[in-house]
Amino acid sequence: MPELPDVEGFRRVVADHVVGSKVASVRVLDAGVVHTSPEEFTRALQGRVISEPSRYGKWLRVPTRNRSGYPQLLAHFGMTGAFVWTPGEQADHRHDRVVFEFRDGALRYRDMRKLTGLRLATERSEVEELLGDLGPDAAGVSRRDLRARLTRTARRIKPALMDQTVVAGLGNLCVDEILWRSRLAPTLSTTDLEAAHWARLHARLGSVLRSSSRVGHVPDRPSWLTGHRDEHDARCPRCSTPLSRSKIAGRSTVWCPRCQPS
Repeated sequence: MPELPDVEGFRRVVADHVVGSKVASVRVLDAGVVHTSPEEFTRALQGRVISEPSRYGKWLRVPTRNRSGYPQLLAHFGMTGAFVWTPGEQADHRHDRVVFEFRDGALRYRDMRKLTGLRLATERSEVEELLGDLGPDAAGVSRRDLRARLTRTARRIKPALMDQTVVAGLGNLCVDEILWRSRLAPTLSTTDLEAAHWARLHARLGSVLRSSSRVGHVPDRPSWLTGHRDEHDARCPRCSTPLSRSKIAGRSTVWCPRCQPS
């Protein structure tokens, strides 16, 4: 599932290839992903010049160049969505759902499972309605705010971190990596953490997101938990202890029982 680092990568795709360019045409290949009529979607964006995109949590906002910034494209990538740039003229991929054509190539919304998709906002209130329930963006949340929001109710630390109304942008891979680096078990209660735990958690959250955002995904490096979670006989890259696996809040969870004691 695309998480904050992935969406930051998609933001760079838009920023690097289409900012300042006019949308020559819009082709809606699958009406189910645009959450409005294909005709309205096309009419609103075709001929518009793309302005600088921004990311909030797992959402990407793509404004158009005028005083108000509207109409504006909002993208949520669900489980399998992505923005892909293809230069020149290329055939459509079977999972291309919407194609924005420009003079020198095409920006493609590509999505196999089609769980969310693209939305059109024509004014600020529509953006606020979509994003208003989200917590602060995970890449910029302060330590104090993180602790305050996570301790409002006693709950396990992993599902609390993944709750988008608490903090926006973290998904399964990010949270497992952050907790492993923080040496915190995913089953710990948020009310059991002490000041030193919060300092470490906030620091590791920031470092994981910075490193991951630079490459546009949570990397599967040998020194990262993510690099070993799918191995048959997976072991902790820090201490070589066999990794534990379980479902927590319905999500596949991997941790080291030695480095992250309960």
